[in-house]
This record gives sequence, structure tokens and C-alpha cells, in this order.
Amino acid sequence: MLSCSSSKAVFVNGIREIIKDVNYDITLLDWLRNNLQITGTKEGCAEGDCGACSVLINEGKNFAPKPVNSCLLRLGQVIGKNIITIEGIGTTENPHPLQIAFSKQNASQCGYCTPGFIVSAFALLNSNKKINNKTIHDTFSGNLCRCTGYSPIVRAVKSTTKKSFKNNYKFFDEEIKNIKLGNVTYYNPKSLSELKNLTKSKNFKFLAGGTDLNLQRPVISENENILILLNSIEELKKIKFYENKILLGSLVSIENLLELIEGKMPEMTEVLQRFGSPQIRNQATIGGNLCTSSPIGDLAPIFLVLNANLNIFGKNGFETILLKDFFIDYRKNILKEDQILVSIEIPILEKANKLFFWKLSKRFDQDISTISLAINIRTQNQIVEDLCIAVGGVAAVPKILEKLSKRMIGKRISKAIDIAVNEVENYVNPISDLRGTADYRIMSLKGLFNRLEHCLNGNKKNISIMEF
Repeated sequence: MLSCSSSKAVFVNGIREIIKDVNYDITLLDWLRNNLQITGTKEGCAEGDCGACSVLINEGKNFAPKPVNSCLLRLGQVIGKNIITIEGIGTTENPHPLQIAFSKQNASQCGYCTPGFIVSAFALLNSNKKINNKTIHDTFSGNLCRCTGYSPIVRAVKSTTKKSFKNNYKFFDEEIKNIKLGNVTYYNPKSLSELKNLTKSKNFKFLAGGTDLNLQRPVISENENILILLNSIEELKKIKFYENKILLGSLVSIENLLELIEGKMPEMTEVLQRFGSPQIRNQATIGGNLCTSSPIGDLAPIFLVLNANLNIFGKNGFETILLKDFFIDYRKNILKEDQILVSIEIPILEKANKLFFWKLSKRFDQDISTISLAINIRTQNQIVEDLCIAVGGVAAVPKILEKLSKRMIGKRISKAIDIAVNEVENYVNPISDLRGTADYRIMSLKGLFNRLEHCLNGNKKNISIMEF
């Protein structure tokens, strides 16, 4: 067992705050409020939905603060990192222009949600994004206001220009190796070889973003737990372009993936924006979304129809498998305890092929899917020449409808769609749950196939769910 570092501190609003009197692993939110008495950051849902707990994290020397949900971050994940709370943006004595704008535009009523909105807007104004209705809508997709209404909030942001304030924040960089907080020990390997040595321990788990795992965690456990943080392994963050494929490290965040494909792959842009709010997207990783092995994971259907490969590493070295062979049962995959997903290889879409992806959920933003449908198709002269269909939310795992795809190949588009609509229930067996009944899921799939025909025959763009 490796020894633990004695340096336990987080930089909060430019001040190095020593972690003390912490007898067990807690969230960043609880530490800020209960230990530091920094109470501007609020607790609402404690599940990453409402945005009341939003703070900024700055992990690079270039000032690029990213909003995250402090309720979904363990304290051990941010040791040595730079955190900015609402108090670091502006105070009563020295308010930030955003705070002044919120007051002038009557954008705050009870005020409970306001710190989170300010944090999100501050990140937008410090980004390279344009300030318009689209970017503001996306910025606030993870912030919930129940009393003021969003119109004055949007006006407040639009009235605050990017040039109205300066960056006075310093970047601190403190290398952290191994930390113990109560009964939880964090290891922070810098390479895959170092990681390999750590997996000889017992009772360990890998942790990257934690937007899913941290929701499931017990705050106090009778047994000592070991968490191996993956975020310092640079190999897991690589993005490489080859002639016929793209390699994405498993630790590439959903937000970074969105920035990478925006304007290049419009078929994926909307679904990545709807994956979650910026707070979630900044924290969640590609690898984490696949490794949770949820049947409603947003990325799996797209990567399945693109015939993606997974590169896996463990004590026995590297191996490569097809994504379609990765999932084995509900929330289960083939990874052994000592193995991690290193990268995903995605073949570049053939020019003659078209990619479609639709996700249906109860809400447009910030919601898990009821069903999803991904289609990689090539047609010529109204004939389906090549086709791969993948679905989520209709089985224990995301799955390719290989037999249905083969039935449709070689048919005219209208005939192929008729086959899909009339026979889809022969290939899927959805359940009924709180998100939708089995019948709803079947009927929705049929509707999506009709939408596919509309898009193929109408020579129109991939229709958004908000436009159909």
C-alpha cells in the first residue's frame, strides 16, 4: 500500500483552504457550507438537476472556468484544484456586473437559485461562445428557477457584456498523489503502469467524473474504501485524428466532445447538448457513459452504428474489442475488476452514408431518454444499400437490430420503412416503467422510422425534436 500525502488543501476563491476536521468522505458542497461556512452555494436536489450548488472549477492556466455541480463532486476529487464560488465572483461590497444586472432586471425573487445562475452565466461570459438565445438556453439548462421566470434572467445576461469585467483570478497548481479522508483513500496515478500496480489492492473502485457513481455512493462505509482517480492519466485524455478514424480517450468530457464535433457532425450535436447541462457535461466522460452500461446511455447507440472499437487495459495488458460485444446484461459489461476503458476508436462516416439519431424523453433538456434510435444508412436511387440500426431503452442493453437492418437492405425506402414499422416489435421487447409503457416505446419507434423516411425523401436536414 502506498503512503498518503499530508498535503490536503483546495484553492477556494484564490485562498488555499486546508482540509481539517473531516472524518469521512463528503461532497464539495457539504465541505464548502459546513466546514468553510461559505454558504452562497446552495443545496437543492443534491442530484445534479437544479443547479443551486453550481461552482466553477479552473483546471488550466488559461482562465477558462467551467461550471460543475458541487453536490456530485467528492471532496477528494478536487484536492489541489481551483474552485470559485459565488463569493469569489462578487460580494455585497464589491458586486460583479452580472449581479448588478440581475438586480436591475428584477431577475431574482426568492434568490435561492440566483447564485447558481450567476455562476453559469459567469462561465458563459468567460467562454469563447457567442451570447445569444441558443447559448443562453444551453447555459441555463441545468439551472432551475421556480419563482422569477427566465425572461428577466436572460435579459440580465444579454445586458452584461464580456468586456465589462476583468480576470483577476490566479491559477494555482499543486500536485496531489495520495490522500486519505476518513475511511476513503484516494490514489492519483499519473500513468497506466502506475495504475496497474494499484489494482493489486482490495475494495477499490475507479473514479473519473462521478456523475453516476457519486449518486450511488454511501457517505460512510464500515470498511475502508479505495478510490483510484483516473483524471491525471494523460493517455486517457487523448484525441487523435487518423485518415479513417477518430480516437477519443475515455476521459474526454462530454463537453469537450461537443466542442469537437459541433459544426462537423450536426447529427450528434443536439443529443450531446441534451445529454445534460454544462455542469454535467463538464464532469461526465465518454468512458464513464459507456462503462455504466445503462440501456438508456446516450452515446452507445451512436457509437454502435458507427462500429466503434474499445481499447481496454488491465493487469494483462491491452486488448481491443467491438463495442457491440461490450455489454452483457443490465448495467453489466465485460470489464474485469482491474480493467479500464482507455479509448474509443470511431470509424469516420463514409461520405455516401447518413447518420441519424433521435432521443425521446419527458423533457427536452436535462433528462434521461425513454428510448433512442441511431441509424447509419446509405441509399441510392431510393434503394437502401447499407443500414445499421441501434436502439436504447428497449432491452437490458443498448443493442443493434441486425436482423431488422438486413431485412430492410435492398428494398426501396418506402418498402424498407414499412418493414420497420410493421415488424419492429419482433425485434425488441421493451418494458413499462415510469418513463413510458412498452406500447409507448413501440409506437415511438414506429414514429421515428416514419421520421426517417421523411428526412430521406424530403432532402431536408435531420429534423430536431423541437421542430417536428
